[in-house]
Amino acid sequence: MKVLIIGSGGREHALAWKAAKSPLVEKLYCAPGNAGIAEYAQCVNIGAMEFDKLAAFAREEGIDLTIVGMDDPLVGGVVDVFEAQGLRVFGPRKNAAILEGSKAFSKDLMKKYHIPTAAYENFTDPEKAMEYLKTAKFPIVLKADGLALGKGVLICQNLEDALEGVKEIMLDKKFGSAGNEMVIEEFMTGREVSVLSFVDGKTIKTMTSAQDHKRAGDGDTGLNTGGMGTFSPSPFYTKEVDEFCQKYIYQPTVDAMAAEGRPFKGIIFFGLMLTPEGPKVLEYNARFGDPEAQVVLPRMENDLIEVCQACVDGTLDQIDLKFADNAAVCVVLASDGYPVSYEKGYPISGLEKFKDREDCFVFHAGTKFDQEGRIVTNGGRVLGVTALGADLKEARANAYKAQELVQFGNKYYRHDIGKAIDEA
Repeated sequence: MKVLIIGSGGREHALAWKAAKSPLVEKLYCAPGNAGIAEYAQCVNIGAMEFDKLAAFAREEGIDLTIVGMDDPLVGGVVDVFEAQGLRVFGPRKNAAILEGSKAFSKDLMKKYHIPTAAYENFTDPEKAMEYLKTAKFPIVLKADGLALGKGVLICQNLEDALEGVKEIMLDKKFGSAGNEMVIEEFMTGREVSVLSFVDGKTIKTMTSAQDHKRAGDGDTGLNTGGMGTFSPSPFYTKEVDEFCQKYIYQPTVDAMAAEGRPFKGIIFFGLMLTPEGPKVLEYNARFGDPEAQVVLPRMENDLIEVCQACVDGTLDQIDLKFADNAAVCVVLASDGYPVSYEKGYPISGLEKFKDREDCFVFHAGTKFDQEGRIVTNGGRVLGVTALGADLKEARANAYKAQELVQFGNKYYRHDIGKAIDEA
């Protein structure tokens, strides 16, 4: 088989690494890819939003399966473009990717089908939003409706902060058109857990649990980022929690999308809050999380291509999804100053120390080759160093030890990824 992966980040590197292990794959491509992905795939200089060029490439090269890693092309309808040309593609169509593309849609869906989530109101008028906030209970959460690189969520402690938040999202358009509509949501307390799942339109198979760290600084301080690290599994995701979610959240979401005439095929990422009243949905994503993929895929025992094919064919019920009885921790190495401003172009050393290792991996997020052929930094999040261990504490120790092998100018990382496991 010839396989094409669309995207260029750490998630796509993890997908390429996993896909390359499949005996079904004879040739792997990635568009546009990065310096790390180039080890496994032929990188193609086509942007993730250039749908017609991507489809033309897939036709010309005889691509048997395309895996879409990123949210923007999914929400933009890349799957529809591929399917219209008879190309096999793994991911939801545009009318199903709205599950991530519009927070207002997903909240309304949960309300209609009684899927547990926080109380909320949707607003398209900033004046009405401000009036509503004057009677609200704090803290409160403001969410830009559309895609905002994981950063369009503001937690406001008081009315002054909230009014400023409305201004940022809806008037100043800090997150662009994502702020044309806004969700105001009750603030939930509890442990956050991420659960990714494969879906074939009717059947859902959940993967192992994980937990992300969004804030830039130690102790969950600083600005929201795309994610500074993850661990898997979550010790807080118990058998009882799983049974509740399977019954009241996971399958009901798949059934709801089908009932709405938007059958979902691909990945549904469930962002959950384990509240005192029980698990509730914080958010849905329509693709693998980044950096959740970097801890979930190394623990997955199945052939990724086989599972993706089953989702496309509607035969997921025949797959026995299995994960190793171990743990993984990913520490993101970023450019100092991320997510605001940072310098790029620093040479990276030590990457060769990870070659052919099965206990730790380095997934490239923001890298490229310079004119001299060296791998250099090319983004805010540069690398994700993932290590396995018998349990979370061992995996965490291994990940921090492994990150010492890699060096580059202005390297920055959090020192407390997975610290929550000490409280479990």
